[in-house]
Amino acid sequence: STRNIPYDNLRAQMYDIAGIRIMCQFVDDINVITDHIRSRDDMRVIEERDYIENTKESGYRSYHIIIEYPVESVNGKINILAEIQIRTLAMNFWATIEHTLNYKYSGEYPPEIKDRLQNAAEAAYLLDKEMSEIREEVQEAQKYFSKKRNI
Repeated sequence: STRNIPYDNLRAQMYDIAGIRIMCQFVDDINVITDHIRSRDDMRVIEERDYIENTKESGYRSYHIIIEYPVESVNGKINILAEIQIRTLAMNFWATIEHTLNYKYSGEYPPEIKDRLQNAAEAAYLLDKEMSEIREEVQEAQKYFSKKRNI
């Protein structure tokens, strides 16, 4: 979106100037990544937004963290704000396509399309949950067979 921010007021008005998207295979990985980010000493977490537990009306799911971190500039060290988006491959698939379709409809979906997009987002989330359960079963089987080999 275009914002008319005067140059001299740019720093105060811009909330984030960098964006990072981390994609992972499983929903549980999101917690591992957020824990790593929170534990870092070289950056400070400003805000967290959990759109996985608190899904947006559109069906969008992702975990957002706003961080502040120091960088070297011409004028010395300054703190920069960045948004880190963490989501699964399925969440990213849905979000990418929804974003493309959003432009075609200028953000105003007909009710039927809106419902279908919400259903597709839910299907993507159910796929994420199913893949996580399959991974857990595979890991349990690996532990079982590993123990049998060591007997």
